[in-house]
Order: sequence, then structure tokens, then C-alpha cells
Amino acid sequence: MDGKITPRIILASTSPRRKELLAFLRLPFEVMPSHADESTPESWTPQQIVETLAVRKAEAVVNVAAQSEEAGLVIGSDTIVVLDGLVLGKPADHADAVRMLTALQGRTHLVYTGVACLHTVTGKTLVRHRQTEVTMKPLSHEQIVAYVNTGEPSDKAGAYGIQGMGATLVESIQGCYFNVVGLPLSLLSDMLSDFGVNVLRP
Repeated sequence: MDGKITPRIILASTSPRRKELLAFLRLPFEVMPSHADESTPESWTPQQIVETLAVRKAEAVVNVAAQSEEAGLVIGSDTIVVLDGLVLGKPADHADAVRMLTALQGRTHLVYTGVACLHTVTGKTLVRHRQTEVTMKPLSHEQIVAYVNTGEPSDKAGAYGIQGMGATLVESIQGCYFNVVGLPLSLLSDMLSDFGVNVLRP
């Protein structure tokens, strides 16, 4: 774009939600699953966690993508939910999902998403994050169990998906909605422009 050769864009993720969001930008891209280690020290801040894991996920795919002579731009992303400084990841089981949602109901929590962009040829790397406040409605135990029984919380940080039935649990948000879903598109578009990839173009 702008006379430059656009690098192939690779999403380092198995998340169908991130794939759907990236498609909104109307840029051709491919998906390569990232099987990076997602363990982090307990002392890390939420910002450190999401930014480091975003880079780690992208790096796990870069070596594969770099085998092609074509320049590539790998996008990695990681999302966590934080309540009172405690990181809530994906629930281990049904009971864990109920526990998380019981803690979140009627309260405000933070959602952090880290985004990393790595160029396979130049090695240029950009890493940033976004934060969104989410306030959940007061919920009864029966409502929480009914939602968990839908199966939606099983693979989602904080045990809810705002883009699905989880939308009925949320009272309000302050910040980027797409950040809560898992890929802040406004932030990503700014990062892509630093690599000469302009989403809004003539």
C-alpha cells in the first residue's frame, strides 16, 4: 500500500473470535495456530502478562512463517480479566466458571489485551496493550449456573464472552468493546500503519 509491497499478514491464534475481528479490517490474512507457553510469574503486572504473552505467541509462529521468502507480519494477542488485582484466566471446569462469575457479578473488573506485531524479515517488533472497564450486573446463583450451562464460558478468560450470551450479563463498559472480545481493532490498525499497512486507504 502507498506503493509498498504489503507483507502477508499472519494471525498467531486459534481463537475464532480474533479471526472474525481481524476480518473486519478487510485485509487478506492467514491463520497459524500458536502453541506458546502461557505460564507467567505471579509477580507480573497485567500489562506485563498480556504484552509478554502476545509476543511469545507471535514468536512461536515467526520461525514457521520465516521459512517463506515472502515477507510476513505476524500478529499475536493475549487477553486476561483482572478483579481486585487477581488475574482470572479460562475456567478449569463448570465449578470454576461459577466461582469466577460469582466473584464478578455486580462489580467492575478490568480486561487487558496485549497485541504484538513481528516482521519476519526485518525483525521489527511492536507491542502494546489496551485496558477496558467492564461492569457486570448483579446476578443470582441460578442465572450464573444457567449461563455456565450454555457452555460459552469454557474457553474464555473470566468465564464469559461479551460477544455472545455473556452480553446479557454486562451492565456497561468503559473503553474499547473489541478489546474485551480479544483484539482491539483501533490499536491494531495504528500498529499496522507503522509497518506500512494502512487499513483506511484510497
